[in-house]
Amino acid sequence: MSIQVAIIQKPPVLLDLRATLERALESIEEAATQGARLVVFPEAYLPGYPTWIWRLRPGGDMALGNRLHAQLVANAVDLESGGLECICEAAARHNMVVVMGLNERDSRYSGSTLFNTVVVIGPDGKILNRHRKLMPTNPERMVWGAGDGSGLNVVDTPVGRIGCLICWESYMPLARFALYAQNIDLYIAPTWDSGETWLASMNHIAREGGCWVLSTATAMQTGDIPDSFPDRDLLYSADEWINPGDAVVIKPFGGVVAGPLHREKGILYAQIDPDAAREARKSLDVAGHYGRPDIFSLEVDRGVKPPLTFK
Repeated sequence: MSIQVAIIQKPPVLLDLRATLERALESIEEAATQGARLVVFPEAYLPGYPTWIWRLRPGGDMALGNRLHAQLVANAVDLESGGLECICEAAARHNMVVVMGLNERDSRYSGSTLFNTVVVIGPDGKILNRHRKLMPTNPERMVWGAGDGSGLNVVDTPVGRIGCLICWESYMPLARFALYAQNIDLYIAPTWDSGETWLASMNHIAREGGCWVLSTATAMQTGDIPDSFPDRDLLYSADEWINPGDAVVIKPFGGVVAGPLHREKGILYAQIDPDAAREARKSLDVAGHYGRPDIFSLEVDRGVKPPLTFK
């Protein structure tokens, strides 16, 4: 079974959820015209990765940081209130699977805490899995809370069994293994990372896990940031490439088949055969015949960890 996949690395309208949703829908429509059955968006695409956290001066830019964070919270996605309905409807309309990265606002409890979240939406428009990033990296911890294990799932879709880890979660060996042990076909890694080291890691994962690996960051220049962005020129130089994107598709057991799409704001397409994943694990199946469960064991707590329980 060969399917067309599309990886989106066009920039969002940073800190503008409504405009970014419209841009995402345009990308989905474009991918649908090319016959895509699976569409993948970058990390925190809605309404954009908070790239400013890597540039604020510790202690010196607190007021600016607070202002930017307030805008991010106001434009984050509230899944409890159906904040992704338009994306879900588009997935159903085009009979495709959509993997979307987003800033998620936890309205059920605090109403303020954000999570770095990726969701898998099925071709019927239903959310099949929600995974919250387990451990935000360095200054990301000033933006996002830590997720729990409830989203460490590999889910069945018409395009294969899909599991997702976000950015540097792919450097967590046990998190990777938790997905490998669920008969994974497609390992999807929305990210903000890019470059040769990241691409080498994705190639390693394809070999280690015997699975397809799809990854992308957001290709974005300073000019893609809206003029309304507070102190844009203070944080970014003119025409700077803030992130080159580097969307890539890697086949099971390693080897790039499409990309990397470097410094291009577009869509990377590839034809893949999900069944090739299981065939690739004939000689190396780290969660099967190449494992030693008599020596090593892993226990994953998938329980939801709410901050309180009402009785």
